[in-house]
Amino acid sequence: MRSRLVVTWLCSLGFSLAGAQLAAQSAAPAGNLDPKLVGNRFPPLTWAQMSDAQKTMTRHVLDGPRTAMNGPFNVMLRSPVMGDLAQELGAQVRFSSTLPPPLREMAILIAARHWTGQYEWQAHKALALEAGLAPAIVAAIAAGERPGSMQPNEAALHRFCSELLATKHVGDDTFAAAKAAFGEQGVTELMFTLGYYSMVSMMLNVDDDPLPPGVAPELKQLAN
Repeated sequence: MRSRLVVTWLCSLGFSLAGAQLAAQSAAPAGNLDPKLVGNRFPPLTWAQMSDAQKTMTRHVLDGPRTAMNGPFNVMLRSPVMGDLAQELGAQVRFSSTLPPPLREMAILIAARHWTGQYEWQAHKALALEAGLAPAIVAAIAAGERPGSMQPNEAALHRFCSELLATKHVGDDTFAAAKAAFGEQGVTELMFTLGYYSMVSMMLNVDDDPLPPGVAPELKQLAN
């Protein structure tokens, strides 16, 4: 009986120590969790300045598919519970969408162009070209023009996104073309993509977020 109690006590102690070690690791700001935030009107936060909720959001971002806290996260940290939910949505939109990467990035560029989101444009232009989106399509979106040569699914996406952002609605033919190209799930994910990256662009524009050193703004303001 005594030996059984000793074994039980040792096991529980081991589990307790393991749990304590995991908790300590989670709470500790390991070197690779340095957020290295960038901001302007919202001054960049350091780890030491963060509340527990802000630290939790930071760990969630850096433990996920992203590798840095750049872009809108310094702003999102000001409302860390909402920010954590928003960054999780963003991760789903960017990394788990059913839309092929070139089309997903095309939708992001259309949103960035709509808001003249310089930071988002700079970041996602490179990703779009890397994913295989034609440079001529990227250039046309930057100029606020309809690309002259697109595949049918690219044309359906451009029509849907541009019409929705410009008119706040889409016509029956536009919806039917998008549904035929992407299905109901794809159309819904297009709206999630436009919504999330519109929010990101608003945050970065309000913050007047700086571009990386040596990078000049590429997008010109378009006439209404």
